[in-house]
Amino acid sequence: MDDFWSGVGVDLHLEPDAAAGRRTGLERALRDAVRDGRLTPGTRLPATRRLAVELGVSRGTAKAAYDQLVAEGYLSSRQGSGTAVASLPSVDAAAPNTPTRTRAPGFDLRPGSPDVGTFPAAAWLRALRRAIATAPSLTYDYGDPRGRIELRTALSEYLGRARGVLAPPERIVITSGYVQGLALLARVLDGGTFAMEDPGLPFHREVVRRGGGQVVPLPVDEHGACAGELTDADAVVVTPAHQYPTGVTLHPERRRALTDWARARGSLIVEDDYDGEFRYDRQPVGALQGMAPGQVAYLGTASKTLGPALRLGWMVLPPHLVDEVADVKLHSDHHTESIGQLALAEMIDSHAYDRHVRACRLRYRRRRDQLVDRLGARRGVRGIAAGLHALVEVADEAEALARAAEEGLAVGHLGEHWHVPGRGGRAQGLVVGYGTPRERAYPEALEALGRVLETS
Repeated sequence: MDDFWSGVGVDLHLEPDAAAGRRTGLERALRDAVRDGRLTPGTRLPATRRLAVELGVSRGTAKAAYDQLVAEGYLSSRQGSGTAVASLPSVDAAAPNTPTRTRAPGFDLRPGSPDVGTFPAAAWLRALRRAIATAPSLTYDYGDPRGRIELRTALSEYLGRARGVLAPPERIVITSGYVQGLALLARVLDGGTFAMEDPGLPFHREVVRRGGGQVVPLPVDEHGACAGELTDADAVVVTPAHQYPTGVTLHPERRRALTDWARARGSLIVEDDYDGEFRYDRQPVGALQGMAPGQVAYLGTASKTLGPALRLGWMVLPPHLVDEVADVKLHSDHHTESIGQLALAEMIDSHAYDRHVRACRLRYRRRRDQLVDRLGARRGVRGIAAGLHALVEVADEAEALARAAEEGLAVGHLGEHWHVPGRGGRAQGLVVGYGTPRERAYPEALEALGRVLETS
């Protein structure tokens, strides 16, 4: 035995749970050893061949267990350096003494993020090189708060072609993402009342409040935001292409009612088109902005198509708001960084951006189909025609969340999105994001979800 572990430096003392299956049992044993401190950060683990011999499993089983824990962040692996325990965030000192039967989240089906592993690094690098090679020296000075004209011009063509947005470059303001765009509008309409979808993302409501706006709920039903319940709000924030979190698409009659209301009252519609490019049953539904460009502030972002780390978003504004928004932007952060803007403009002009979006649409459609196949004939699955998430209705949300925790599954839930949480009589459900997991982790995440729903 001593010779066996020579050069490895560690005795793992693993006792895999045979009842759980060889691979799953080995994964759990390794995960638990890392979590409770028996395997400390930096500890080098034995090669898969040695581990397989010691535990009496196949080398493929040992490798699959290592790969899964690398994907979850418990282990790290580098070519030529083997596999080692990764550094994990520090845990409160009292945590080890707190009894729990809940596994750490091993699978992430939370909504809100794309699969960042699909980021087109090679295409981005080519675009970045071309942009830097041709950029004038003034590119590295302070810039226009509205953004680089190269990107605004490229977006004008792209948004008109892909989303039906009327977007002259002079009406576009580049931001660091949707959140900044919403915050800028809240500051411009300082003290104004914003009607926001109920259910909807609580973080966005807080952005409006911190920008000086007042928030009132706007109910959402199977046809989208209930435009008929709008009264004297100064602005309404909607997600018409794929409502978050219910997943419904705004009905054509609701679209007309919403734009009629805005024209009649002189109010503003804020259109959040966060994943409008991803439609699976037909061509993407055109943006609401095309119906009323004088009443709609259209907000888009590269966060769902490329990745949130880029911090690139855009606003297409009614003419009377452009100067005010640009002034608030100037006094917020002066302007969004320029080099990334030039790279994105290059990607759009070369159509590399279109190719990437098409590839992502196919990939996410396959994931959507896998989700539907795994859930089978289960009723109450909504929002699967578009976007990166689905709403799965459950009878008891709290019970389903507890089962998800036991399975090591992180997932969103409808209850956290209501303006007034805890009110009885409302629909309950899990908000399942199928963009977040890496490709190899997705099938197992679906299996965990299936087990949760089978007992909920």
